[in-house]
Amino acid sequence: MSGSLTTPSPERVLSADCAACTGLCCVALAFARSSDFAFDKAAGEECVNLADDFRCRIHPRLRERGFKGCTVFDCFGAGQHVTQHTFDGSDWRDGDPVRAGMFAVFPIVRQLHELLWYLREALGMPAAAPLHPALRSSWNEVTAAADAAPDAILQLDVDALRDPAAVLLREAARLTRESGRQADRRARLRVPRSRLTPGADLLGADLRGADLRGAELRGALLIAADLRDADLAGAELIGADLRDARLHGANLEGAIYLTQPQVDAAQGDPRTRLPAALRRPSHWT
Repeated sequence: MSGSLTTPSPERVLSADCAACTGLCCVALAFARSSDFAFDKAAGEECVNLADDFRCRIHPRLRERGFKGCTVFDCFGAGQHVTQHTFDGSDWRDGDPVRAGMFAVFPIVRQLHELLWYLREALGMPAAAPLHPALRSSWNEVTAAADAAPDAILQLDVDALRDPAAVLLREAARLTRESGRQADRRARLRVPRSRLTPGADLLGADLRGADLRGAELRGALLIAADLRDADLAGAELIGADLRDARLHGANLEGAIYLTQPQVDAAQGDPRTRLPAALRRPSHWT
């Protein structure tokens, strides 16, 4: 199985399809009262805004009602997969053991589906072609784990799958960054070049108009950073925290491992350039 070189299936949906789910994220997960959520909710407790048809009663008004966190969450398709595949269309309202099983399995499958999303991205990088056999093998292993029976999923060592995949993802990103023309970052930088590193603390940093092409910003803290008119083409952004980052007029075309939740958490406008696979959030003006 793990040695197969099959191509990742384009039919595998790695974004949320709420119509095929049973509102798992609205029940299984906990959230705390904050600027992202209007009240506390314990894991396994049904959100008061969840309707009988598993839809959100206030979905069009989530931001104005204090639920910004809901608008930036994406299960990477885990919700409908657990509902329709792992539990064969069952409803958690049927009670235990289905309820307990679905709530325990859902967060694990979400981790696996997020990893699959990154692996699919890496497999689409021409510069990473030497790594494609190993990336496909990793894809097959993670897919098999996500498609397993509930008991098998609960016994998974997710780190044993994620750690070697992370090494491949970093190497694929490196090959892709180095394959393009690197920018001369001596110009238009408003912070020391030494701060533009993986995991960098750039909270609120002034990076307006900065040339960040090919920058390695993996896991960087970019909360409320000013990235207006910055050029992040080819920048590696896996795990970067872009909450309330100002991306007005910024260029993110070709950004590496940029996800929809990251984009949804940021601010932008019609001038912001995004990778073709990502949609412009409705709250951007």
